[in-house]
Amino acid sequence: MNKIQICIDAVLGAAVIALFILFFVGRKPAAPQPVAAAPVVEGNLPIAFLNTDSLLANYTFAQEAAEKLMTKQEDARLKLNTKARTLQQEMADFQRKLENNAFLSRERAESEQQRLLKKQQDLEELEQKLTQDIMLENQKLNMQLADTLTAFLAEYNADGRYHIIMPNNAKDNILMAAEGYDITNEVVSALNARYKK
Repeated sequence: MNKIQICIDAVLGAAVIALFILFFVGRKPAAPQPVAAAPVVEGNLPIAFLNTDSLLANYTFAQEAAEKLMTKQEDARLKLNTKARTLQQEMADFQRKLENNAFLSRERAESEQQRLLKKQQDLEELEQKLTQDIMLENQKLNMQLADTLTAFLAEYNADGRYHIIMPNNAKDNILMAAEGYDITNEVVSALNARYKK
C-alpha cells in the first residue's frame, strides 16, 4: 500500500506543478486587438510583467483555492490510508487462518481470497477516482484563476498604457528588468480588494 501512497503523492504533485506551469506559460493570449503604433517615448517601454509566483502566494483567491485543494487531497489520502490499513489487516488475518488451516474447506478459503482481491481492486479504483477528482478540481480552479486574471488585466489596462503584460515564473521568462516594469504588487493589491467585495 506504500506504493499506492507514493503514486498518489507523485501524481498529485506533478499535476499541480504541470497545471500551474501550463496556465502561466502555455496560455495563449486572446486575439490581438489592433493597436495604433505607439510613438517612441523616452523612459519606460509600454510593457510590464507579473511575477506569477508572488501573485499565487499573495492573491487571496489563489491562497483559498490552494487550501481547498490541499484539504481535498488530505481527505482523499486519509480515506485511502484508512481503507488500505483495513485491507492489510484483513489480508494478514486471512494469511494467518490459511497457515493454521482454520478454513473448513478449500472453497471457503478461495472465496475469502477472492473477496479480498475484489476489495483490493476496489481500493485501486477508488484511488484512481480520487486522483482524477483532484486533478479536475485543480484544473477548474486554475481556469477560474485564469479567467479572473484575464478579465482583471483587461480592465486594469483599459487605458492601453501597456502593450504587453508578461508572466514571470521564478525569473524563468525575464532574467532582469527595471523595477518600474514589475506590476505584481499593484495587481495583487487590486485583485485582493476586488475579491473582498
